[in-house]
Amino acid sequence: MPKIKSLSNACKVSFSPDGPISEEALEKVRALLDEIRPIDVGLDNEAQIARNWNSSTRQPNGRRGRNGANQFTSPIRYLHIHESESFSMGIFCMPPSSVIPLHNHPGMTVLSKLLYGTLHAESYDWIDIPDPTDQLQEISVRPARLVRDREMSAPETTILYPNRGGNIHTFRAITPCALFDVLSPPYSAERGRDCSYFRKSSVREPPVALPSEINNAEIVWLEELEDHQPPEGFVVARGLYKGPVIRR
Repeated sequence: MPKIKSLSNACKVSFSPDGPISEEALEKVRALLDEIRPIDVGLDNEAQIARNWNSSTRQPNGRRGRNGANQFTSPIRYLHIHESESFSMGIFCMPPSSVIPLHNHPGMTVLSKLLYGTLHAESYDWIDIPDPTDQLQEISVRPARLVRDREMSAPETTILYPNRGGNIHTFRAITPCALFDVLSPPYSAERGRDCSYFRKSSVREPPVALPSEINNAEIVWLEELEDHQPPEGFVVARGLYKGPVIRR
């Protein structure tokens, strides 16, 4: 059986419309995701190109044309694999220097496998404030704690949870790379799981006391962008998934 189908079968029994049924079930899915390679999802050629890539032959802001001039930047491509009420699977193929902006996965558990390439990951978790002040609510910012700020290189798998592990994150591709995401449950605006985008606020002296155990150097103040809209210029194109088909 193809590895991607084994992964899908494990997801069907390990995830419910409310998320993973247990930590043990989640670890089973992670173990199978660890085994997925580019060739298992139809990306062997792209992975080979990434292995041969270097910054001297392709500029960060685009591709070289016949005369050596830089051409337009390739968009991020999303390859949709499967979705049900319990989980979804898909792959983001990112050209060098492309960025998936700061966003969240409300109420969701997310497994991410870097199939090939290298990227920089920056992620945060919300800091709970029991009684936020009116002034804080008026300026529409929330404090978040830094969880991860480092490079990731394939193959690497991470897990984030609804309230920990870096649920709010951004990725910047250093080389061509592909990120395989398994989400449980999937995004659903009707069920309150809509993606929100954020930017770092200029707040420096917030009108609220933070827990004493929090390191101030790890705190940022995040402001949500309006109407769940991504930053201007962020474009994701639908790509063609060429791996084994997952039947419902």
